[in-house]
Amino acid sequence: MDHAAHHAGAGHDHADHVEHSDHSDHSDHSDHSDRADRGGHAPGASWATAAKATLHCLTGCVVGEILGMAIGTALLWGNVPTMVLAIVLAFVFGYSFTLFAMRRAGLNLETAIKAALAADTVSIAVMEIVDNGIIALVPGAMDAHLSEGLFWSSLLGGFVVAFLVTTPVNKWMIGRGKGHAVVHAPH
Repeated sequence: MDHAAHHAGAGHDHADHVEHSDHSDHSDHSDHSDRADRGGHAPGASWATAAKATLHCLTGCVVGEILGMAIGTALLWGNVPTMVLAIVLAFVFGYSFTLFAMRRAGLNLETAIKAALAADTVSIAVMEIVDNGIIALVPGAMDAHLSEGLFWSSLLGGFVVAFLVTTPVNKWMIGRGKGHAVVHAPH
């Protein structure tokens, strides 16, 4: 990634910013257009940045949620244990995606874990509350089987609504240096 424009500003001291020089595997964090010169994120994070952060987090949630719902449904578990498994797996996969990206970027395990927890906890929690709330509210969705359209439409519809609700939350958090903004802080 070419950060020439990012580093071209007058008065930018590269001596204090050496750890930021290696961007060989920086594809997940390519948009620094809303970064302030003071090294943090601008107070008004862009909608594009918030959407990218939400999609990144949602990807892990989708994998975990679908896997959990599919396992619980296939094993004929009740609604509560199935939903608990889906939520647990959504958090595991959501954190894991960020953790692996942070490790790939060169952070040690402890720092990467802290960054993943700080970046994704609120985002995943909001997504899970919204998504599972929608599934619980759709008549028959919790009793639908994997082969039924109601199962998939309520699950995927919940993800869409969760994305729409969580994106403004992430925009607000990133704009205040919280949430996904902390992923940028260590590097």
